[in-house]
Amino acid sequence: MTKRVLAVLLVAGCSVGTVVAAQGPAPADPNAAALDKARAVFHRYVALEHAFDATVADLYADDAVLKNRRTYPTGEVREMVFPAPQYKALLRQAMPLAKQAGDTSKYSECKYSAEAKGIRVNCTRYSERKKYSSPISLLIGPAPKGDWLILEELSESQP
Repeated sequence: MTKRVLAVLLVAGCSVGTVVAAQGPAPADPNAAALDKARAVFHRYVALEHAFDATVADLYADDAVLKNRRTYPTGEVREMVFPAPQYKALLRQAMPLAKQAGDTSKYSECKYSAEAKGIRVNCTRYSERKKYSSPISLLIGPAPKGDWLILEELSESQP
Protein backbone atom coordinates (compact mmCIF):
# COMPACT_ATOMS: atom_id res chain seq x y z
CA MET A 1 0.00 0.00 0.00
CA THR A 2 1.44 3.36 -0.96
CA LYS A 3 1.95 6.10 1.60
CA ARG A 4 -0.64 8.25 -0.22
CA VAL A 5 -3.35 5.57 -0.04
CA LEU A 6 -2.55 4.94 3.61
CA ALA A 7 -2.74 8.67 4.38
CA VAL A 8 -6.14 8.96 2.63
CA LEU A 9 -7.48 5.99 4.59
CA LEU A 10 -6.18 7.39 7.89
CA VAL A 11 -7.73 10.81 7.27
CA ALA A 12 -11.05 9.25 6.24
CA GLY A 13 -11.08 7.07 9.34
CA CYS A 14 -10.83 10.12 11.61
CA SER A 15 -14.42 11.20 10.89
CA VAL A 16 -17.34 10.10 13.03
CA GLY A 17 -18.56 6.74 11.78
CA THR A 18 -16.87 4.13 9.70
CA VAL A 19 -16.06 5.52 6.30
CA VAL A 20 -13.69 3.84 3.87
CA ALA A 21 -12.55 6.33 1.25
CA ALA A 22 -11.47 5.47 -2.25
CA GLN A 23 -8.15 6.92 -3.38
CA GLY A 24 -8.74 10.31 -4.95
CA PRO A 25 -7.37 11.55 -8.23
CA ALA A 26 -3.91 13.09 -8.49
CA PRO A 27 -3.78 16.79 -7.55
CA ALA A 28 -3.42 17.82 -11.22
CA ASP A 29 -6.80 16.23 -12.00
CA PRO A 30 -9.52 18.89 -12.52
CA ASN A 31 -11.94 16.74 -10.51
CA ALA A 32 -9.70 16.86 -7.41
CA ALA A 33 -11.33 20.03 -6.04
CA ALA A 34 -14.81 18.63 -6.67
CA LEU A 35 -13.86 15.38 -4.96
CA ASP A 36 -12.51 17.29 -1.93
CA LYS A 37 -15.74 19.30 -1.65
CA ALA A 38 -17.93 16.20 -1.93
CA ARG A 39 -15.86 14.36 0.67
CA ALA A 40 -16.19 17.31 3.05
CA VAL A 41 -19.99 17.35 2.65
CA PHE A 42 -20.22 13.58 3.13
CA HIS A 43 -18.03 13.60 6.25
CA ARG A 44 -20.09 16.49 7.67
CA TYR A 45 -23.28 14.51 6.88
CA VAL A 46 -21.98 11.53 8.88
CA ALA A 47 -20.76 13.70 11.77
CA LEU A 48 -24.06 15.61 12.06
CA GLU A 49 -26.06 12.39 11.81
CA HIS A 50 -24.04 10.79 14.60
CA ALA A 51 -24.41 13.91 16.73
CA PHE A 52 -28.20 13.82 16.12
CA ASP A 53 -27.85 17.38 14.87
CA ALA A 54 -30.95 18.52 12.98
CA THR A 55 -28.83 20.86 10.87
CA VAL A 56 -28.00 17.79 8.77
CA ALA A 57 -31.16 18.82 6.88
CA ASP A 58 -29.33 21.94 5.69
CA LEU A 59 -26.95 19.73 3.69
CA TYR A 60 -29.78 18.94 1.24
CA ALA A 61 -30.54 21.22 -1.70
CA ASP A 62 -34.07 22.66 -1.71
CA ASP A 63 -34.75 20.75 -4.94
CA ALA A 64 -32.94 17.53 -3.99
CA VAL A 65 -34.31 14.24 -5.35
CA LEU A 66 -35.01 11.86 -2.45
CA LYS A 67 -36.05 8.28 -3.11
CA ASN A 68 -36.24 5.34 -0.76
CA ARG A 69 -36.95 1.76 -1.78
CA ARG A 70 -38.48 -0.09 1.18
CA THR A 71 -38.65 -3.89 1.29
CA TYR A 72 -41.21 -5.41 3.66
CA PRO A 73 -40.98 -8.87 5.31
CA THR A 74 -43.68 -10.09 2.90
CA GLY A 75 -41.37 -9.32 -0.03
CA GLU A 76 -43.42 -6.31 -1.08
CA VAL A 77 -41.30 -3.40 -2.28
CA ARG A 78 -42.46 0.21 -2.28
CA GLU A 79 -40.62 3.22 -3.58
CA MET A 80 -41.18 6.45 -1.72
CA VAL A 81 -40.30 9.84 -3.18
CA PHE A 82 -40.12 12.85 -0.89
CA PRO A 83 -40.18 16.52 -1.87
CA ALA A 84 -37.01 18.07 -0.44
CA PRO A 85 -38.76 20.61 1.82
CA GLN A 86 -40.90 17.85 3.36
CA TYR A 87 -37.89 15.54 3.80
CA LYS A 88 -35.84 18.28 5.44
CA ALA A 89 -38.71 19.01 7.86
CA LEU A 90 -39.02 15.29 8.68
CA LEU A 91 -35.29 15.07 9.36
CA ARG A 92 -35.47 17.98 11.78
CA GLN A 93 -38.40 16.36 13.63
CA ALA A 94 -36.84 12.89 13.63
CA MET A 95 -33.46 13.76 15.15
CA PRO A 96 -34.65 13.92 18.79
CA LEU A 97 -36.46 10.59 18.33
CA ALA A 98 -33.39 9.03 16.70
CA LYS A 99 -31.29 10.20 19.64
CA GLN A 100 -33.68 8.61 22.16
CA ALA A 101 -33.57 5.33 20.21
CA GLY A 102 -29.80 5.42 19.67
CA ASP A 103 -30.49 5.10 15.96
CA THR A 104 -27.10 5.44 14.29
CA SER A 105 -25.59 4.09 11.10
CA LYS A 106 -22.10 3.11 10.01
CA TYR A 107 -20.91 3.69 6.45
CA SER A 108 -18.47 1.41 4.67
CA GLU A 109 -17.24 0.49 1.21
CA CYS A 110 -17.67 4.12 0.12
CA LYS A 111 -16.75 4.88 -3.45
CA TYR A 112 -16.61 8.30 -5.08
CA SER A 113 -17.19 8.83 -8.80
CA ALA A 114 -17.52 11.94 -10.94
CA GLU A 115 -20.82 12.66 -12.70
CA ALA A 116 -21.99 15.60 -14.77
CA LYS A 117 -23.65 17.34 -11.79
CA GLY A 118 -21.11 16.49 -9.11
CA ILE A 119 -19.65 13.54 -7.25
CA ARG A 120 -21.58 10.34 -6.53
CA VAL A 121 -20.91 8.68 -3.17
CA ASN A 122 -22.02 5.04 -3.00
CA CYS A 123 -21.77 3.31 0.39
CA THR A 124 -23.10 0.44 2.38
CA ARG A 125 -25.01 1.76 5.40
CA TYR A 126 -25.40 -0.45 8.47
CA SER A 127 -28.26 0.37 10.85
CA GLU A 128 -27.06 -0.16 14.42
CA ARG A 129 -30.63 -0.23 15.76
CA LYS A 130 -32.21 -2.51 13.15
CA LYS A 131 -29.08 -4.60 12.45
CA TYR A 132 -29.11 -4.66 8.65
CA SER A 133 -27.04 -3.27 5.79
CA SER A 134 -28.36 -1.51 2.71
CA PRO A 135 -26.97 0.63 -0.10
CA ILE A 136 -27.11 4.42 -0.08
CA SER A 137 -26.14 6.71 -2.92
CA LEU A 138 -25.67 10.47 -2.58
CA LEU A 139 -25.03 12.86 -5.44
CA ILE A 140 -23.18 15.84 -4.00
CA GLY A 141 -22.62 18.91 -6.11
CA PRO A 142 -22.91 22.66 -6.44
CA ALA A 143 -26.33 24.16 -5.74
CA PRO A 144 -27.50 27.35 -7.53
CA LYS A 145 -25.83 29.60 -4.92
CA GLY A 146 -22.54 27.70 -5.27
CA ASP A 147 -22.62 25.76 -1.98
CA TRP A 148 -21.94 22.05 -2.29
CA LEU A 149 -25.00 20.14 -1.10
CA ILE A 150 -26.71 16.78 -1.45
CA LEU A 151 -28.59 16.94 -4.75
CA GLU A 152 -29.90 13.37 -4.67
CA GLU A 153 -30.27 10.56 -2.16
CA LEU A 154 -31.19 7.07 -3.28
CA SER A 155 -31.55 4.62 -0.41
CA GLU A 156 -33.04 1.30 0.61
CA SER A 157 -34.60 0.41 3.92
CA GLN A 158 -36.55 -2.17 5.89
CA PRO A 159 -39.31 -1.54 8.44
